[in-house]
Amino acid sequence: MTNQILIAIASILAVPIIGGLLRGFDRKMTARMQSRIGPPILQPFYDVIKLWNKEKNITHKNQLIWAYGYFGFIITSILVFALGRDILMMLFVLVLAGVCLVLGALSIKSPYSHLGGNRELIQMLAYEPMLFLIALAVFLSTGSFNVNVIIASGTPLIYSLPLAFIAMVIVMVIKMRKSPFDISLSHHAHQEIVRGPVTEFSGKYLALIELAEWYEMVLLLAILAMFWAMPFWAGIILALAVYFIVLIIDNVFARLTWPILLKFTWTFGIGLVILNILGIYLLRK
Repeated sequence: MTNQILIAIASILAVPIIGGLLRGFDRKMTARMQSRIGPPILQPFYDVIKLWNKEKNITHKNQLIWAYGYFGFIITSILVFALGRDILMMLFVLVLAGVCLVLGALSIKSPYSHLGGNRELIQMLAYEPMLFLIALAVFLSTGSFNVNVIIASGTPLIYSLPLAFIAMVIVMVIKMRKSPFDISLSHHAHQEIVRGPVTEFSGKYLALIELAEWYEMVLLLAILAMFWAMPFWAGIILALAVYFIVLIIDNVFARLTWPILLKFTWTFGIGLVILNILGIYLLRK
């Protein structure tokens, strides 16, 4: 019990530091690819501190509920994963976090916010079926949804689930709102939709959403690392390599339209996972 409390505290404290550094690396690398010097690696931390100390300014009181809800559910999903609990429960909590962000955008009478909220909802429709199918594929491969059991299963998951791993990379690009799938929100001003569902958030509440995105980004990398969990360092290298590739993709490809996003994920993305599931089933017969 004491160990679990320590793991929970360490996760809550360490994850935003890792996430902030990764976000700083993202901005630096993006700037260099655009022949700019770019901000320092620690700039995301300066931005969050500055936002946190700004005067509270809200458009509607419901914004507070949805901002805290988004942050709270993301923290809960991190704890579910860090404590080695059920991966399906973690995905369900992540869905609730996404719903909070959408409702926060739709709760305000702003056409820009509504556009971002609607596009965020479309992104959820694109990646959520893939995420739950990936969880099913992991269950068929390891016999459990429990994170601790999956990690302790021995053989790297990527051997039995290579297509599910590729689908998970696609999910990561969408959830990180990176090109070509940044249809609702972009962290870089290289397209017209820049802040999308968080357009009307500011100050402390925008800082909360930014922190929640750092937590979520590290959680996604942890899920990718789970595909090569043993040895531990191999999983970290795999996850960081994917993160680096995602940043390159973000700076090379232009944004796709939402119909193309849905067609791509519902055919190619889901198709990859279903093929992997069929492969596991046929190999067992």
